[in-house]
Amino acid sequence: MGRIDVKTSGLLLLTLIAFAGNSLLTRAALSDPAHATSGSAIAFAAVRLMSGAVVLAGLATWRHQPLRPSRSDLPTIFALFAYAAAFSLAYVSMSAASGALILFAMVQVTMLALGYLRGHRIGGWAILGVVIALSGLAWLLFPGLTAPPLGAALLMALAGAAWGVYSLLGRGASAPLARTARNFIGTAPLALIAFFLSPMASALTGFGWLMALTSGAVTSALGYALWYAVLPRLSPSLAASAQLSVPVITAFAGALLLGEPMGMRLVMASGLILGGVWLSARG
Repeated sequence: MGRIDVKTSGLLLLTLIAFAGNSLLTRAALSDPAHATSGSAIAFAAVRLMSGAVVLAGLATWRHQPLRPSRSDLPTIFALFAYAAAFSLAYVSMSAASGALILFAMVQVTMLALGYLRGHRIGGWAILGVVIALSGLAWLLFPGLTAPPLGAALLMALAGAAWGVYSLLGRGASAPLARTARNFIGTAPLALIAFFLSPMASALTGFGWLMALTSGAVTSALGYALWYAVLPRLSPSLAASAQLSVPVITAFAGALLLGEPMGMRLVMASGLILGGVWLSARG
């Protein structure tokens, strides 16, 4: 695919900022050890999904678009719920920057792999870019004082794989706003069940509720609607690799807003991952 136009570039930039915002808001809500539990993480995910559903339902109704989920929406609904739950659980014990690196590295791998299986040709430069990006990811996860916990890293990898599946399944949506709204509405029953069955869901603080509502209504609902709108204009490799700029936004914002350290391992691993992104985009 050739160069994208200015409007598409602007929409893509807003979408990437929203994605970074999700990491920052979730980590901010769950960073307090006194209140960060698996129950509060599931509660955060549930509130995020339900608030997103309300906002998107309002927007779709205003645009006179259909809202009732159908059987064909089930794969994207389950992928969205799996992403949101694993994402929140991972951020109980890892920094926003490390989480974003793992998330979007797995997004890239998943989207390129599924794109290849669906017949999209993957060039040599794209393959080399994936290898380099995964090398940076492996370095980040190698045991040491600055490595994130393995359990949290695996949960974030699961979230990335689910998001990659969600992105590719929605890539051909003819009405992206309605499709996104139906997906969020479809997760509402799952979110309610998870909320009421989760132990210690009440551990989510008032600040956590505010962060969850903001994440759902703004950076998720509006961000995902933009993502669905811009996806048809991007090739799978560009869509996958563009998202890997999110960890850079997240790392700098996390340092400024959350006081997270930017160690040398994180900086060097980010360089490898983003170098791989650039090669994948060219490929």
